[in-house]
Amino acid sequence: MRSMLNMDFSKPVTLNTLEMDWVPSPAPGVWRKPLSREEAECGHATSIVKYEPGASFRSHNHPLGEEILVLEGTFSDETGHFHAGTYFRNPKGFIHAPFSREGCVILVKLHQFDPEDTSRLAIRTTEGAWQEAGEGLQVQYLHEFRREQVAMHRMSPNATGLEHEHPWGEEIYVISGAIRDEDGTYPAGTWLRRPPKSRHCPVALSETLLWVKSGHLVGRTTDQGARFDQGATQ
Repeated sequence: MRSMLNMDFSKPVTLNTLEMDWVPSPAPGVWRKPLSREEAECGHATSIVKYEPGASFRSHNHPLGEEILVLEGTFSDETGHFHAGTYFRNPKGFIHAPFSREGCVILVKLHQFDPEDTSRLAIRTTEGAWQEAGEGLQVQYLHEFRREQVAMHRMSPNATGLEHEHPWGEEIYVISGAIRDEDGTYPAGTWLRRPPKSRHCPVALSETLLWVKSGHLVGRTTDQGARFDQGATQ
């Protein structure tokens, strides 16, 4: 049964996730806030997911990858324990049984990898190197494949980014602080997705930390072909 949510990538989407209600997942003690979704329990999905202390999922596969940013607490699986600030990518075919002993909140993107992107990453962004990218702006690059680029942006209060276009789209999650642009103000917890060829000029209203992904929306459709068992992580 189709259950489309924000799957038109030609339209902008802005959601304050802190104002959204948690809904139950198939696993006891795991809750989610769906941001975009191809179907109810399979296909393309982006969500905020919360594990209560001791919650877990059974072992499962990710045919088109899993991308996670740990926002709070510690997220774990057979490969280790990933604390807040960890960014990791589990590529096509990766199998794990995730859990959280103390509880956690994560940003999760499922079924969205380029099939040829086979990199597995686990990066502690709290320990990463920052590069100066403009007055009041620092960037920590996390991953790049073809046009797709993922990075953390750290902005000082009142820092103004250059007006720029996103030829292949952009996605932002405001981890802390707040930004504004020509279209509105976005506090911590806001998820934004901007379509290809959109433009904006962001300004930081306070010390701000952003997760930013760009170059990945051109060519996306609502029919991604292969399916995965989403009842595993979300």
